[in-house]
Amino acid sequence: MGELSSRVLELDCEQEVRRIGDFLRGALARMHRRGVVLGLSGGVDSSVCAALAARALGPQRVVALLMPERESGAASTRLGEQVARELGLRCLHEDITPALEALGCYARRDQAIRELFPDYGGDWKSKLAIAEGAAGRVHFFDLVVQDPRGQLQRQRLPLQAYLRIVAATNFKQRVRKNLEYHHADALNYAVLGTPNRLEFDQGFFVKNGDGAADLKPIAHLYKTQVYALARHLGLPREVCEAQPTTDTYSLAQGQDEFYFALAWPQMDLALWARDHGATPEQLAGALGIEAAQARHVYADIDAKRRGTAYLHWPALRIEADGRGAGA
Repeated sequence: MGELSSRVLELDCEQEVRRIGDFLRGALARMHRRGVVLGLSGGVDSSVCAALAARALGPQRVVALLMPERESGAASTRLGEQVARELGLRCLHEDITPALEALGCYARRDQAIRELFPDYGGDWKSKLAIAEGAAGRVHFFDLVVQDPRGQLQRQRLPLQAYLRIVAATNFKQRVRKNLEYHHADALNYAVLGTPNRLEFDQGFFVKNGDGAADLKPIAHLYKTQVYALARHLGLPREVCEAQPTTDTYSLAQGQDEFYFALAWPQMDLALWARDHGATPEQLAGALGIEAAQARHVYADIDAKRRGTAYLHWPALRIEADGRGAGA
């Protein structure tokens, strides 16, 4: 392999748009579905998927769902509405806060948080953050809270509290997916999923939540390539320049802060390098990091693939019926 650089992720955008369009039309024909439904957050992944579907199928066959809740980022609904309007999509609003309250999403999470911060209440904010992982040590999670005065506090999360917080917040992705399938069933449409390659490969999704879909048209594309498509498709500048967030916790949280060992442009190249036989030294040179950290990044990629493999599996059975099943 020659010199490793971000050029390996360059994409012929128009050719890729045509290829994805052919895929969408062919898949809907095989499934006997009339169009697609997708959750539109205003982020780059869902916006690109909406634009690709509108171009391939016509905007009249694409339904965009905006599904905010009380802790959603302020810009999410505004950008989602703007994208849907510019693409000419039918746009439906579903506030999922009442459903989450009824399921105990916030109450269950807050109860776990109060094990570390007894004063935590409804006027506080919180998020989870990786600690030590980027330094090459074993990952663990910190809980970060902000009190009503704006003061931040941080403590290491015990395993059981971490699991309970994640289990509670996963209601958000699963409620949204239930609504997507409700509207798809009502219209005889398919549900379009929006994960990119980095998220899909590394298991950065909730099983039966944002991981569930009938079609995943950008799951083969690196995040770098998704941004390139966003610019090519003429999506709003704010979408094309927005940094990815989880939009799950009440405090702002980047994906690299919560899950990945590096920021997404570096993780894209690291994932490509891992799959194409580049040495840790080559990756280190391309990213300007130490070889020891590059080895840790490779180890982290492999560990996430092992640890999240079950997320891709269909339900396991004693006997298969020969129909086959995709992840």
